[in-house]
Amino acid sequence: MKFSFIGNKHLGRRRVLRDAFALAVAASPLANLARAADENVEEVTFAAGPRPLVQYPQKRPLTLVTTRPPHLETPFTVFNEGPITPNDAFFVRYHLANFPTSIDPDSYRLTVKGSVATPLSLSLDELKALADPVEVVAVNQCSGNSRGFSMPRVFGAQLGNGSMGNARWLGVPLKAVLEKASVSAAARQVTFRGLDKPVLASTPEFIKALDISHAMNGEPMIAWAMNGTDLPFLNGYPIRLVVPGYFGTYWVKHLSEIEVLDHTYDGFFMAKGYQIPDNDCFCIAPGTTAAKTRPISTLPVRSFITSVKHGDVLPLNKSVLLKGIAFDGGAGVNKVEVSIDGGQRWREATLGEDLGRFSFREWTLAISFDSQGATQLMVRASNAAGETQPLRADWNPGGYRRHVVETTHVTVA
Repeated sequence: MKFSFIGNKHLGRRRVLRDAFALAVAASPLANLARAADENVEEVTFAAGPRPLVQYPQKRPLTLVTTRPPHLETPFTVFNEGPITPNDAFFVRYHLANFPTSIDPDSYRLTVKGSVATPLSLSLDELKALADPVEVVAVNQCSGNSRGFSMPRVFGAQLGNGSMGNARWLGVPLKAVLEKASVSAAARQVTFRGLDKPVLASTPEFIKALDISHAMNGEPMIAWAMNGTDLPFLNGYPIRLVVPGYFGTYWVKHLSEIEVLDHTYDGFFMAKGYQIPDNDCFCIAPGTTAAKTRPISTLPVRSFITSVKHGDVLPLNKSVLLKGIAFDGGAGVNKVEVSIDGGQRWREATLGEDLGRFSFREWTLAISFDSQGATQLMVRASNAAGETQPLRADWNPGGYRRHVVETTHVTVA
């Protein structure tokens, strides 16, 4: 984790961004915010057909998954531009359709309550003054990223590989806020609630929980900046929870309430939603039922080729520099291997700059082909904990936690 220090100098810019978003929303219904970008489509096609690229406030054209609530994927070509995902290209995911469309930073408050000696109501300035700011580079990946490739298919949004991103997050450790409130010795868990609300009374509120030991270990943070500027509105402005190494379901946006509990929280999105089989592979055979489940938590080790896509034609007897990314839940990627013959032989790639154990790690490998025809490029990563990507995909009914070795079909000519 890297440390840096900033002053409170972005208030004017925050207000401009807030007002720009509010004006865009006022100009048209939220469902019509998405505007086709030159009628282009990204190369993500499932049963419903090709997906359009759409334009939302503060964002470049992104791949549309849903409009209500907004779910936008990062076009995969962005990941070849560098290890840091630009703010305007960062994916967007909401659970509840009733979310704020304007926020006044001057009146915003973060409340801390429950099993604490000193309940808090912190302004943004008070939050920022609570402790020296810290910065971490960390991957935020949706639990269902790549769900659309599950076989057999599973219920839920059929996502491609773009519901993930890597950014520099700046804020204060969650631990500092909890220490300010003087957490009770009986504390078991901490819950987090944002400003998004259900449309229907029958829909459960989106509340996530962390064990008190995790909440107090110094890694989770409350962030107000992303890649050197204020959080984009659709990525949680003005503050969000950042849980390095954990799936994005825990990264609560527009964070407004923290509650310390003396028991285990049993709300829907912890006890029923985002569940995976509780076994070594977090998987079951299709058509069966897990004997026991548990909440999804840490990211598995994973890697992608970013410089080549399906269907590309690559040259014969000429050097080609393959490039990609790898990441995991914090053990640290220590090896990436590539096969250019469908998995028969593997070569070790060169790892790029280490931006921290929760970050994307770039890799490169120069290759050349000595025969023509169709072939398969494959990439697999390993980490310091001894975890390596599997050659066959694990399956679970939520389509969660996909991390199989990726295969890219190309032609050599």
